Formats: sequence, C-alpha cells, structure tokens
Amino acid sequence: MNPSIMKKFAVILAGCGVYDGAEIQEAVLTLLAIEKLNASFQCFAPDINQYHVLNHFTGVPTDETRNVLVESARIARGNIIPLKDFKSHEFDALIFPGGFGAAKNLCSWAYEGNASSINPDVEMAVKSMFEAGKPIGAMCIAPVILARLFHGTNLTTGQDPASQAFIEMTGNKYTATTHGEVVVDPVRKLFTTPCYMLEANLVQIQEGTENIVREMLKVM
Repeated sequence: MNPSIMKKFAVILAGCGVYDGAEIQEAVLTLLAIEKLNASFQCFAPDINQYHVLNHFTGVPTDETRNVLVESARIARGNIIPLKDFKSHEFDALIFPGGFGAAKNLCSWAYEGNASSINPDVEMAVKSMFEAGKPIGAMCIAPVILARLFHGTNLTTGQDPASQAFIEMTGNKYTATTHGEVVVDPVRKLFTTPCYMLEANLVQIQEGTENIVREMLKVM
C-alpha cells in the first residue's frame, strides 16, 4: 500500500500489565494486526499516575507509584505521545486494547462501578473521533468506556455478567460473544470484541485483534 494513503490508528494504552495497565499481549497483537493489514499506528496514553500497582507474580498490591504514560512507553518502545496532545484530524481510527488498566486508569469502572467516570483526555479523544465520523474500537474490558459515553449502542465484553449489567444500565445493548467475534454498531462506527474477557490462548487473541482491526478498516 502506498504510505501516502495508509490508514492510521491511534492506539490508547493504559499502562503495562494486565492487572494494573494495558494487557500486553492484546496491545502487541493489536499493533501487529494494524501493520499486517497495511495500516499504521501511533500509541498514546494519559500522563497520570496509575490507580495502583500490582505485583504480577503474586497479585499483591505494592507501595509503588507508576505513571501510565511512562509504563505504556514500555509497550510502544518509547514511541508514545501524551493523550492530551491527541488530534483527531491526524487519524482515521481509534482503538483501545484491554487489560484492567482500561477500567482503572482510563476510567474508574473497576472501583466505582455504576458511578464511574472517564478520564478527561480519554473522553476528549473518543468524542472528537465520534464527531468526525471515524471508527472507534475497544476490546476486552475497554467497552465499559464506550458504555459510559454512548447510549443506545450495541457492545460486548464476551459473556461477563458484571460488565453486561453496566452496559445495559447505561442504556446500551449487550451481545454475548465468543472468540474472534466482533460486535459492530454501523451507525456510530463502534467496534468491540472480547479477547481476554474469555478464557483464551494467544491464537484466539490474535484472531480477535485482527478481526476488529479488519472490520474497522472496512468503514474507513
């Protein structure tokens, strides 16, 4: 594909690590899918402290303080931009890999539930892309972000009762899905897929990330 017409994704990361940041395998496989399908990407993250830091070996919280942008740079190999500097006119699509950081750092759903709020930079990025009529994707638990910002859309997190209740409480429809399935709202151009919200292996995660990127490219 001619680089001058290559579609460009903004990928929003939530740190580095499934329990307190971005799910690394989902994030990396999303980047791989974008390039495999002849598009390009730029990673972003909010310049804020994480909600907390967990020891990923023991699952126990630590006394550390870590920055979401700095931790996300581990995945992006340093090529990352603060989310406050995001400009929708520079991108064709926006996508969120999952991981608990999406529900702890990008929004507060993990610890505030129905009363949760969205990080202002995340909200700005989503709304600006939506107003521009550009596709927005979310995988794993990240669809709870879209549930808070939209009403009357169709979303999935796989087969998870807690997030299903929230999605429906916010006035949206929930569709149960399995590996690799993508739920599409063609009017709002919203795309969701479950990934590690289901028990999965790496091949199934690769299928889900590639399918959502492919479906998003169809509407660009």
